[in-house]
Amino acid sequence: MMGIFSKYLLVDDDMDDLDFFCEVMEVIDPSAACYTANNGKEALELLDSNSTIVPDIIFMDLNMPKMDGKSCLKILKSNSAYKHIPVVILTTSSNLTDKEEVITSGASYFLTKPTSMNELHEKVLWAIHGLEERAASMTGNN
Repeated sequence: MMGIFSKYLLVDDDMDDLDFFCEVMEVIDPSAACYTANNGKEALELLDSNSTIVPDIIFMDLNMPKMDGKSCLKILKSNSAYKHIPVVILTTSSNLTDKEEVITSGASYFLTKPTSMNELHEKVLWAIHGLEERAASMTGNN
């Protein structure tokens, strides 16, 4: 599947989740670039250090050391260079307060981490399609 997005960043401190996500992205779009960071601080450093890595979508966990997903989201959405990038929260939390807080802070979606690769594939694909549809409707290309 080749869509309008080609660069993805997953911010998560769980190495298995990073690997699974990149495997899923390889299936969804083999030509896509999949970047990873282990926490919000590392993600911001990665973005600030290399303008060629600026992703089309950021998938981010909430609970991480050094800088959690909520703090990173707030910084991203307050930075003119990054506020346009859709952020999808992908977390083990199913807490409604967390969901409300991150959506209010600018996250596009709040997804609970799935327990299988198939479910991860479905959720990631659903989020990508939803964001592509939003982008197309904003540009009048739907």
